[in-house]
Amino acid sequence: MDYIVRGNNVVVTDALREYVEKRLAKLERYLISNDTSEAHVSLTVQGNKDQHKVEVTIPFPGLLLRAEDQGEDMYASIDLVVEKLERQVRKYKTRIHRKARQEGSLRSQYMEEALAAYSAVAATAVEEDWDASAVSDVEIVRTKRFQFKPMGMDEAVLQMDMLSHNFFVFENAETDEVNVVYRRKDGKYGLITPE
Repeated sequence: MDYIVRGNNVVVTDALREYVEKRLAKLERYLISNDTSEAHVSLTVQGNKDQHKVEVTIPFPGLLLRAEDQGEDMYASIDLVVEKLERQVRKYKTRIHRKARQEGSLRSQYMEEALAAYSAVAATAVEEDWDASAVSDVEIVRTKRFQFKPMGMDEAVLQMDMLSHNFFVFENAETDEVNVVYRRKDGKYGLITPE
């Protein structure tokens, strides 16, 4: 990471620049950064030289870190800004990990099974050289109409079992899309969703 340290009403000494770089380097262990990342640091002395303000902005792909603090000591202000930035990074990483855990949840397992079932049906149709014209003799003897009630997958499975059906069409409350839940030959359930 490159450090761009700028001083307003203060001379940025080598010691001050090294301290800023050393403290901000702690953030690099939290983030995967590329060589083009830049940390913009502004050090300002305000008024009668007893107010030291530190502003840091670090743009990363998908994330902008920014913090500022002021106090009577420049080094203490740098420390406080770095602590704020560390909290932002931890909060961001927690959000990313929580999202990754949710993607490994029961819902994603349903989706994987439905996609696998759909792929298996499509592969079987191709293997059998399915002819659409052969279905033209099919006679539909009954048509049912019903209103969709938004519900979760668990409730749809429960409804299907209560009706003793092999499938159940419902409006998914999470996605507002029409889905089909069905019972597989192995006793487990599958879910079909539109693309």
